[in-house]
Amino acid sequence: MKVRSSLKSLKSRHRDCKLVRRKGRIYVINKTDPRFKAKQG
Repeated sequence: MKVRSSLKSLKSRHRDCKLVRRKGRIYVINKTDPRFKAKQG
């Protein structure tokens, strides 16, 4: 999982990427291609 300062750019890499807020952190999750996982904060 990558830790990035900007997740908006990562969201556009794959059409299945979703931005999710959990416990004050922002995550990019992708069910079909897990290598795009990322978190911020």
